[in-house]
Amino acid sequence: MFWPIALPRKSHFKAAAKMRAVKLENESCKNIGSESVMGPITQEIIGDISTNSVKIIVGADAEMSVTHTRVVTATALGTFASKLQQRSVQHAIDPLWHALTSSSGVQRQVASMVLISWFKEIKSRDVSGIPGTPSNFPSRLKDWLLDLLACSNPAFPTKDSLLPYAELSRTYTKMRGEAAQLLHTIESSSTFKDLLSNIKVDLENLSADDAINFASKVPTFSKENVGHEPLGGPIVDDVESSKQRLLTTSGYLKCVQSNLHVTVSALVAAAVVWMSELPARLNPVILPLMASIKREQEEILQQKAAEALAELICHCIERRPSPNDKLIKNICSLTCMDPGETPQAGVISSIEVIDDQGLLSLGTNIGKQKSKVQMLAGSEDRSRVEGFISRRGSEVALRHLCEKFGPSLFDKVPKLWDCLAEVLKPSSTDGVTPDDEKQVMIAIESIKDPQILINNIQVVRSIAPLLNEALQPKLLSLLPCIFKCVRHSHVAVRLAASRCITSMAKSMIKDVMGAVIKNAMPMLEDMTSVHARQGAGMLISLLVQGLGVELVSYAPLLVVPLLKCMSDSDQSVRQSVTHSFAALVPLLPLARGLPPPVGVSEDLSRNADDARFLEQLLDSSHIDDYKLHVELKVTLRRYQQEGINWLAFLKRFKLHGILCDDMGLGKTLQASAILASDIVERHALDKGHHPSSLIVCPSTLVGHWAFEIEKYIDDSVVSTLQYVGSAQERISLRGHFNKYNVVIMSYDVVRKDIDYLGQLQWNYCILDEGHIIKNAKSKITLAVKQLKAEHRLILSGTPIQNNVMDLWSLFDFLMPGFLGTERQFQATYGKPLLVARDAKCSAKDAEAGALAMEALHKQVMPFLLRRTKDEVLSDLPEKIIQDRFCDLSPVQLKLYEQFSGSHVKQEISSMVKLNESADKGEGSSSPKASSHVFQALQYLLKLCSHPLLVIGGKVPESLTSLLSELLPAATDIISELHKLHHSPKLVALQEILEECGIGVDGSSSEGAIAVGQHRVLIFAQHKALLDIIERDLFHTHMKNVTYLRLDGSVEPEKRFEIVKAFNSDPTIDALLLTTHVGGLGLNLTSADTLVFMEHDWNPMRDHQAMDRAHRLGQRKVVNVHRLIMRGTLEEKVMSLQRFKVSVANAVINAENTSMKTMNTDQLLDLFATAETSRKGASLTKHSDINVGETKVVGGAKGLKAILGGLEELWDQSQYSEEYNLNQFLAKLNG
Repeated sequence: MFWPIALPRKSHFKAAAKMRAVKLENESCKNIGSESVMGPITQEIIGDISTNSVKIIVGADAEMSVTHTRVVTATALGTFASKLQQRSVQHAIDPLWHALTSSSGVQRQVASMVLISWFKEIKSRDVSGIPGTPSNFPSRLKDWLLDLLACSNPAFPTKDSLLPYAELSRTYTKMRGEAAQLLHTIESSSTFKDLLSNIKVDLENLSADDAINFASKVPTFSKENVGHEPLGGPIVDDVESSKQRLLTTSGYLKCVQSNLHVTVSALVAAAVVWMSELPARLNPVILPLMASIKREQEEILQQKAAEALAELICHCIERRPSPNDKLIKNICSLTCMDPGETPQAGVISSIEVIDDQGLLSLGTNIGKQKSKVQMLAGSEDRSRVEGFISRRGSEVALRHLCEKFGPSLFDKVPKLWDCLAEVLKPSSTDGVTPDDEKQVMIAIESIKDPQILINNIQVVRSIAPLLNEALQPKLLSLLPCIFKCVRHSHVAVRLAASRCITSMAKSMIKDVMGAVIKNAMPMLEDMTSVHARQGAGMLISLLVQGLGVELVSYAPLLVVPLLKCMSDSDQSVRQSVTHSFAALVPLLPLARGLPPPVGVSEDLSRNADDARFLEQLLDSSHIDDYKLHVELKVTLRRYQQEGINWLAFLKRFKLHGILCDDMGLGKTLQASAILASDIVERHALDKGHHPSSLIVCPSTLVGHWAFEIEKYIDDSVVSTLQYVGSAQERISLRGHFNKYNVVIMSYDVVRKDIDYLGQLQWNYCILDEGHIIKNAKSKITLAVKQLKAEHRLILSGTPIQNNVMDLWSLFDFLMPGFLGTERQFQATYGKPLLVARDAKCSAKDAEAGALAMEALHKQVMPFLLRRTKDEVLSDLPEKIIQDRFCDLSPVQLKLYEQFSGSHVKQEISSMVKLNESADKGEGSSSPKASSHVFQALQYLLKLCSHPLLVIGGKVPESLTSLLSELLPAATDIISELHKLHHSPKLVALQEILEECGIGVDGSSSEGAIAVGQHRVLIFAQHKALLDIIERDLFHTHMKNVTYLRLDGSVEPEKRFEIVKAFNSDPTIDALLLTTHVGGLGLNLTSADTLVFMEHDWNPMRDHQAMDRAHRLGQRKVVNVHRLIMRGTLEEKVMSLQRFKVSVANAVINAENTSMKTMNTDQLLDLFATAETSRKGASLTKHSDINVGETKVVGGAKGLKAILGGLEELWDQSQYSEEYNLNQFLAKLNG
């Protein structure tokens, strides 16, 4: 709370040790009266255990915890005191008076904070019209507060007293003892005694300043100067050591004393402000508050001073003369004191300084990174610490000003707007004309001292996140001027402007990002100004860091312009845009389907070429077939054509990548084809000279490459030169480079001749077996990275041989900066992955490794193409979908017909038609109507699967008589319904399993052959149906079936174990799954037969479930059996989904378009059996045609609203087991 921030030279470590000792000393010192305030609360928290409050908060900063506890306790006491009746107020005032008049600084702090809380509570009640406690506090208390503020000397903090703060009494005693020891040592030496004979030291009243002054007057002698003394050497050592001890202690005491006084005085001043009775002279109140904002290290105490200062400014609005202008000016000046946040024009003189010091970031919060002692005892620059504290305090003050005045801030405190627009000039709301832009740029460049401009920008940056929303448009009027600073000639101004715009974007993203896309993105293409490109690169880099996923909707608009700058001639531009591009790539999948961002003009947000590019970048399957401009002497396989498509895509957008197909898949052919096609294409466009292409490969493959190119491509298109031989032979070959369009050489030759080769400009540079450059520090790698080429391509079957650092080196050749620096890459990916590989790593380390791998994969995925032999050289077996139709059992048919004739169906029909007439196609629907439709559909779909799914474990009274008539011989209806013939789907499932040889009698010869030939996945929507399959089929009729089960009841961490067990054990015949749990992400290729007992409303979910078995790795034909009840809701819904038999040609829309375009009659027809439908159809034939057409149109509109809600309800509940249909069944038979 009052740690020193300035110490004498060479005393940092000693002071740190002293501070730790004094801190413990103060906490246990009985003289500190805070126990009277905090004691009861501490006892209440920790019982009878006498424990230091530092230990209450485990792992927290001790001093911060103590301060926080004091603040919270004092605030609570103040609030409590404000509730007291008039006759009881004196009971609160007496202890406060005792604390304020004591010599303890801590007691004064606590008492002042109690008063602050008390006065604030009274004021809030006055504002709200609720009478508070009387504000006529004893005048002696008010006068004493002012007397304390009048004591400006930290050494004498009490009026008419020479005593220091009680907390420092022991340190004073120690300092005076050291002064006495020094004085005694001096007096024992005639030489020193004579020199200091005129110095008088009052040891009893010695202050820190007096001690420093005394020690400073003691000269430093060498042993030779006092050699005539009998003990000259030891005397000199004793005097010097005593002197240094006194300087250290007195310097430490002065700092601690000063900071303690700042804290105490600021809280006393805050109490005076909240009394609302300001003295005539405001300086004694203002100075402590400003000192706290500038120097107070505890943020919670700094907030007290800042809030009081805002209140003081509010009181002084009508005061004349008013100190407000000067206060606002000083607060704004303090925002610029932190060199870590405010660029220093004298220090940051070039773009290289930014790169070297890593300044292209949003800054780091020193105060949150290190404790006070660490900062002081370490090598942290003192000015940075002081600057950080001042900036933090000023920003806290600005925040309280913004909260207090809200939208009237600039009206009440006009000086604040003057500070914001001191150099930056606001633009008119009518827009900025080219002449205006020119004048603004001239005015900005004319400012001789760039630091003035930087400071103005920093003030805007500090207040931007704090302003009331109503004032944001006014602040945005400064944005055009700040954008001009992004292209300023001084690099520090560009950095400050970029940071400011990023800060503004966090609270005004719509307006700021629209301006960024309009103003900053064109700067990236401004080839007339490297400063503009550097500034825009800085800005985008900071925006990507600062906004993160908030940029998702803007990512498509940023990626393509950044892409075009990744080959910029300026290295800093390349690095910044490449790093930004890399960070935006993982956001692109999230941007799919999002509407254009608000605030961006339509022509910018709807760029068809960019949209097409992004689709191709994210999914290479979207790339169009590239027609080669050259005839190959070989027929391309499909995957080779796709590889050439990808290479052509990279070439078109000037991207670079790694083709890492398995060995033997024709990487050489694909690279040669795109190279030859590019040569022909260039010649067709321009007859002039074209740079040659370079192929670098292991020395043994130089001839092989020439042979392969000649084998595939006519030599009239591609002419190759093998750059080999001795040094002299190679020199002679250099003159022939322009005669050949492809030069082939080894890595070793590149290393030897890089001085010459690095000066040439190549078209393509292809590295075969590119993993050779995995070592970033090898001579070959360093040489290869000096090659200049428009297109860079790496061929490697094994791009990562040892660790992910191999990948960094490869990408550093392709796109320098894309994966950051080597150190950044190692910290972000290398270390987490290395730690995660250790078998003894913690769960946290393993998770960090998995996240790092996922992030790396997303970042490099668009620039890697890898196919394995298994994927492209063997065709996936066929998938055959068979629909098995079953007829309803008597029980099911009776229940189905009962529903069709019930008043529930009539009620639903009325709701649908009512919704249709009220809606008129607006797309809204009654939740009640949607819910009823959903319940009805659920009832019928469950009934189709098994009658017990709708009846439950106990027969409802409404169905007892009906079921008794159907099952007259049954003594127990529930037990009877468990018999297999009441569910035709179970009978069909038994037949399918027996056809697969599962569950048949193993004694028969045919069965023995069939056993083990097929394995089955059985999917259902509801766990209850799986329970019935287990009980009624497997346990009763097919006891020798071995099976596992995977549904929502299985713990997530155990689900994969079941999958592994099923895949690894061929003796397991079947796996029971719910579509929800088993339909996504699992690999179940050990099964070749799938049975769908129930069907999802969304056909895509069923297809995803099918793909658990029909996927890469499947060696058998996959048979899919879908069990459908004939003439029921299931059959009609399945027909509406329009399933495709062939997956390769299936385009299934997740949005249920066929359902959404049905008319009302079709919807209601779903609730009828086939027989009922036919009866209804005969009536329709005789109805009036015009009326029928009207109904269809209106029905479609009404139905759209119903189904809009229906789909939502279904998606939320379709897998739930707790469908409560009791009320529905009651209505059904009511």
